[in-house]
Amino acid sequence: MTTPTDTTAGPLSEVELAVGGMTCASCSARIEKKLNRLDGVTATVNLATEKAKVAYAPGVEVADLVAMVQKLGYTAEPIIREEPVEAAANGPEGAGDEPPDEDRTEAGSGSWTGAEPDPTAPVRRRLVVCALLSLPVVLLAMVPALQFDNWQWLSLTLAAPVAVWGGLPFHRAALTNARHGAATMDTLVSVGTLAAFGWSLWALFLGDAGTIGMRHGFTFAVDRTDAASTIYLEVAAGVVTLILLGRYLEARSKRRAGTALRALLELGAKDVAVLDASGAEVRLPVGRLRPGDRFVVRPGEKIATDGTVVEGASAVDAALLTGESVPVDVAVGDAVTGATVNAGGRLVVEATRVGADTQLARMARLVEDAQTGKAEVQRLADRIAGVFVPVVFVIALGTFAGRLLATGEVTAAFTSAVAVLIIACPCSLGLATPTALMVGTGRGAQLGILIKGPEVLENTRRVDTVVLDKTGTVTTGRMTLQDSYAAEGVEEKTLLRLAGAVEHASEHPVARAVAKGAADRAGTLPAVTRFAALAGLGVRGVVDRHDVLVGRERLLAEHGIALPPALAAAKTAAEAAGRTAVAVAWDGEARGVITVADAVRPTSAQAVAELRALGLTPVLLTGDNRIVADSVARAVGIAEDAVYAEVLPQEKVDVVRRLQAEGRTVAMVGDGVNDAAALATADLGLAMGTGTDAAIEAGDLTLVRADLRVAADAIRLSRRTLATIKGNLFWAFGYNVAALPLAAAGFLNPMIAGAAMAFSSVFVVTNSLRLRTFS
Repeated sequence: MTTPTDTTAGPLSEVELAVGGMTCASCSARIEKKLNRLDGVTATVNLATEKAKVAYAPGVEVADLVAMVQKLGYTAEPIIREEPVEAAANGPEGAGDEPPDEDRTEAGSGSWTGAEPDPTAPVRRRLVVCALLSLPVVLLAMVPALQFDNWQWLSLTLAAPVAVWGGLPFHRAALTNARHGAATMDTLVSVGTLAAFGWSLWALFLGDAGTIGMRHGFTFAVDRTDAASTIYLEVAAGVVTLILLGRYLEARSKRRAGTALRALLELGAKDVAVLDASGAEVRLPVGRLRPGDRFVVRPGEKIATDGTVVEGASAVDAALLTGESVPVDVAVGDAVTGATVNAGGRLVVEATRVGADTQLARMARLVEDAQTGKAEVQRLADRIAGVFVPVVFVIALGTFAGRLLATGEVTAAFTSAVAVLIIACPCSLGLATPTALMVGTGRGAQLGILIKGPEVLENTRRVDTVVLDKTGTVTTGRMTLQDSYAAEGVEEKTLLRLAGAVEHASEHPVARAVAKGAADRAGTLPAVTRFAALAGLGVRGVVDRHDVLVGRERLLAEHGIALPPALAAAKTAAEAAGRTAVAVAWDGEARGVITVADAVRPTSAQAVAELRALGLTPVLLTGDNRIVADSVARAVGIAEDAVYAEVLPQEKVDVVRRLQAEGRTVAMVGDGVNDAAALATADLGLAMGTGTDAAIEAGDLTLVRADLRVAADAIRLSRRTLATIKGNLFWAFGYNVAALPLAAAGFLNPMIAGAAMAFSSVFVVTNSLRLRTFS
């Protein structure tokens, strides 16, 4: 390929490449480095999402970028993105049994149309086969009492497929790395296992190991007389199987990358009732909407796209997008947002933005940009392996040359060199992270905590600020009846029965909260007649021959009814506390005030205290108004200067970035679609499992139980798991470093080296099992 050198000044273009074949951080770093060397190119390669985000100047072609990646030994192809909202709307859920659009848009790591293949299936099949074949080989080699005549040939028969076919991914990666002068853990796995397997073949076919009646004994030092009768098939098979186990656990943790974007896009309406020139309704796919089109939204339907109300009045539930617990009343001239739900009357909306310009699509781009950004912390094992692997090869070659010159024994020199490779084979390194993660996540599942993968743990140790979404996280996210204040001479039960009966006929979320609370406290509600919903004001109806009004104070005022001082004071106090107050009147007189609110979870205050005990500063973030936000903050013990209120979904990301710019390491706890981008942007995202799929998939940890105290448990467990991983890595390297000089000096033959390697793995697993006692 010819590298472009003369680029024309002009705006940069952007493309995303799906990159295949990366196995460790050094792979992504190599691709990124090579792409950035091209004139006019700025690239970021993300190992977890297996994508490269590239900005390039005029004069650079996408084909050049793809060719560069392919030249390095990896696969690459551009990801086509056209009208993401339209693509989502026209997916398999949109039009009955029609097949999905052939030029469907991809998101994340795959398309959201149709079922995706399980990417862990190939490595799982390889792991199962290798485990079944390796177990007898290891037992026969390590337990002499099990050995029988010609046992070595059975071991060869079982170990050969494991060493060759089972280790094929490592061998391929090692070959690719070698072509470009690089070495990774794959290189050490490949060379170590092939050396052990090759030595075994030599000993079996050219040495004495194939003799009938041969038995394996244990000798600590290299025995020059019987080296040709020693085989290391258990090392070749066992190392491959254990490293495959680590790879499988790693692949499983990345399986659902990119589903946050799919969940977000699928919120949009699938079709829409558009008004034609004659005023008739025509049902069309939402992707065919154009700015200026007018469409009908009935109660309970999603608003198809961003627009302006031109007819009707209603309440719009925007909780999925904005986190607002109280529905917003809209009338002619008010703006509405696509994917919100019409909770009241019939609306006619004129489309103002469609497709990629809508708020939903912009939020999707925020999530995508946050998820495809460059990870700040690379994997510790891969970083160390970049130095460790070449050093091991130098030591092995030095051992061979040194012992050959000192003793003149080729067999002894080669055996010592093989021992060096085998003792350094990173079996325990491969197990250090996945075993701790497996035990930690298993214990976490018992406690209601789901940890997605090892890469999310490294920031938990440095987190110093935790941002808490209000609605659905600190609070329940549901409007509930709080208090009722009856006028003098009015029984509270009567107040609730009459108000609840009228509200029961309404679809407004506040009305539903009043009706449900009234039924719970006052029993069965009577029937209502002559019901009428008064847009933006409340409801009216006849109950038990009483003409009942329920709604805003303005509704009563329009009927010449004033609230007495006691009820007016109760209403003012409730609103000051962030609650919604509903006035009730019948037969021409004000009878009471009922309040509803999104209640604070009973355990939220304790949770905030536990987060403080971990050294974290809690911050409250909400789209609700300042009065409500301050009221909730006081209830749970958050300082007023740590409250961000009336924050739009896009601004939630800005708040997180602002805190990060101040030098803080930020954890974010949320549950709604409006939190998804902020969860992905934060250094650590904790998603409430009772929330939306988009929030759950954007978060790094999922809190299954609807209890904010689990957030503190999640951070403690993550820190404990990370400490275990670091300890595992330290001791895994410690065993190798301590044993390498012994192997080089000839005090360890490859069999003992294999045993030492196995012992280091046992230690790592045992250390990880201590996480089972976490509480």
